[in-house]
Amino acid sequence: MPRPRRRTDPAADLSRTLVAAIEANTATVSVIGQGYVGLSVAAAAARAGMRTIGVDLDADRVASLSSGQQVVPGVDDELFVEAFATGRLGFTTDPAVVGDSDVVLICVPTPLIDSRPDLAAIEGAGAAVGRYLMPGTLVILESTTYPGTTEQVLRPLLESHGRVAGADLLLAYSPERINPGDHAHGFAGVPRVVGGLTEHCTAAAAAFYGRLVDIVHPVSSCRAAELAKLLENTYRLVNIALVNELAQLCADQGIDTWEVIDAAATKPFGFQRFEPGPGVGGHCIPLDPAYLTWQSRRDTGRPFRLVELAKDINDQMPSYTARRIMDSLNRRGIAVKGSKLLALGVTYKPDVGDVRESAAIQVLAHLSSWGAKLSFHDPFVTSIDEHGVKLRRRRLTEDLVRDADAVILLTPHATYDLDEIAGWSSLLFDARNATGRRDHPDIEVL
Repeated sequence: MPRPRRRTDPAADLSRTLVAAIEANTATVSVIGQGYVGLSVAAAAARAGMRTIGVDLDADRVASLSSGQQVVPGVDDELFVEAFATGRLGFTTDPAVVGDSDVVLICVPTPLIDSRPDLAAIEGAGAAVGRYLMPGTLVILESTTYPGTTEQVLRPLLESHGRVAGADLLLAYSPERINPGDHAHGFAGVPRVVGGLTEHCTAAAAAFYGRLVDIVHPVSSCRAAELAKLLENTYRLVNIALVNELAQLCADQGIDTWEVIDAAATKPFGFQRFEPGPGVGGHCIPLDPAYLTWQSRRDTGRPFRLVELAKDINDQMPSYTARRIMDSLNRRGIAVKGSKLLALGVTYKPDVGDVRESAAIQVLAHLSSWGAKLSFHDPFVTSIDEHGVKLRRRRLTEDLVRDADAVILLTPHATYDLDEIAGWSSLLFDARNATGRRDHPDIEVL
């Protein structure tokens, strides 16, 4: 009696074929979006041995990157240089390259508009990818978003030309985990979370990231991976809010906030150090938790109360910081109106040239509205035109510092000689305790 023929699973065959190509370095990769997320993963894929094409709508950015100029803030320069030197990293504005790709990553912005997620970039990228996609391709979404986006928003766009995700198309989600300016945690050293539409999708995506990073952590679904990303940054938002409110309490009671934090941090378990500041900024911490609170209200009708409260506390920190600066001036008999204030550092974090959601600029906006005469220096920023503040960078000199009624250290870049600046200043307001000199008569710390 003849043996029955073994039925094969087309999706399993696609996954095995793709994994073999990835392991043999014959897979071609396209990365849609060449911001700091897309360019970083494109460079990592090229460095790992895969032919990689970065796709972006910005023709000037594409031209610069194609000539070997690293023009994207937040991308590790060494990673880009190494990848470009391989000759495997190219750039284009034409999404049709997706048709020749085995792996397609979507790394596009997902901002908030009126506190609601704006998925227009994902929708546009999904439509473009769906137009050119070939059967057997693995598509991975990396953009931060709420749970369900990969399956409910991206999947229909990819399937609009007759393909079926999970059958003749592999689909997964893997949240980016890049910390711009953090040289201690390079791209390869940060584990990757991966969740696919099916187990075969997850296996293929895990194989791809396994070539780029040391550790891959698979989860059961796209939704689990999407929510893991939101949890990471919501955790940070909540704990930053805790120490920001603690700083206000300590100021009211005459207690040294930083002494309290230093003491608590000596505990070897059950405590992780977070530090207060003028507010949160960047694309992740201010925005990612808002996806969570928005979805909770939309899908369950319940507010995510702890997260919403934490956001409110952090949102108040720029105005609180500005009031603390005003109080410091008042104690020296200087009115904020007409005072000459020099701000040092206006990016959202040290040693990164990114002003998105920068709390430092919001602090300046409050001071400007009260009549202060502002100037600023930042090694990464040549001009400001946000929140009603329009300024051009000044050259940082001893005369500029001495001429100011107060120097406001908002973002302590490594290039600043803080001892020298403190010596020149009649009053230095240190919003980050970067000087560590809280007992100095001419230094005040948030």
